Amino acid sequence: MITPNRTPWQPHDWQKLLQQAFRQPATLLAHLKIAQDAVAPDADPDFAMLVPEPFVQRMQPGNPLDPLLRQVLPTQQEHQQQPGFVADPLGETDAALDFQRAPTLMQKYQSRVLLITTPGCAVNCRYCFRRHFPYQDHKPKDHALALQAIRSDNSISEVILSGGDPLLLGDEALARLLQQINAIPHVERIRLHSRLPIVLPQRVTQGLLDLLQDSRCPVALVVHCNHVQELDAQTARAFACLRDAGVHLLNQSVLLHGINDEVDALCELSRGLFAQGVLPYYLHMPDAVSGTAHFDVLDAKGVELHTQMRNQLPGYLLPRLVREEPGGASKTPMPTDRLALRTID
Repeated sequence: MITPNRTPWQPHDWQKLLQQAFRQPATLLAHLKIAQDAVAPDADPDFAMLVPEPFVQRMQPGNPLDPLLRQVLPTQQEHQQQPGFVADPLGETDAALDFQRAPTLMQKYQSRVLLITTPGCAVNCRYCFRRHFPYQDHKPKDHALALQAIRSDNSISEVILSGGDPLLLGDEALARLLQQINAIPHVERIRLHSRLPIVLPQRVTQGLLDLLQDSRCPVALVVHCNHVQELDAQTARAFACLRDAGVHLLNQSVLLHGINDEVDALCELSRGLFAQGVLPYYLHMPDAVSGTAHFDVLDAKGVELHTQMRNQLPGYLLPRLVREEPGGASKTPMPTDRLALRTID
């Protein structure tokens, strides 16, 4: 195994790359030498394409079925509405479920809260469960009310930074936020959910490593990788730097039709993640988000694939197969014996 480079990137490398990201389907397809009529691209004004060049480098030129391209390219399939696919399948904006504790702060499960740090990501994944989320209602100038809500509730032991993507914050802004959370005595853990170490590894700067290493609370970083092709020398370098800073690395994936819904692809992903020091954590059944029906995988196939993975992988490389249910007390593990099939007519 090749020893990864453990040198962080320069402070502004990632910001320059983000500014230069691909934003037009035609431009991306031309770069990859793929004919537009092979994929029926669509310039979605409400959820525009955004994909950084380091992620594009891992795509296969000339392949319209490339598993990375399919995750980020808007197509006309997104306009084919299907029954049961809705804007908010997890009920995050449902007043009856009462998830919102304060502006930018949601609590779905006991002992932990989710802080929405930014409205944007470094990549717009076409299957995103928050692609219709009203971020305009969660954009205060600071998180004062959210932090006060955390301070006033001793039952909260973990704060999850989400978004959008929390690593889109600059090092100084993220440091201020972490300092405020670390100052709350009953908070024991901080978790970040981020796609940046995968799609834009250059975000791993010395400033980021310092602030994560200096955290009073242990930090877990849950990255999002769906296919082994997303892993390369740059992601290995980012993960090596993060591990050296004491960050616990986990991965969550989404089971996606035509991208990773084969047992070999899933097993290769688990092995590839572990080779780069990341532990497979969750394999999510896809959420029934409006505009994403072409990515859907039925429950029966998900359970079958997970069973096949269990037969091929050691237990520590087997992610938990789960679905998120609105109002559930936790992620819902998919059953392996009695199965209530979800079908879309």
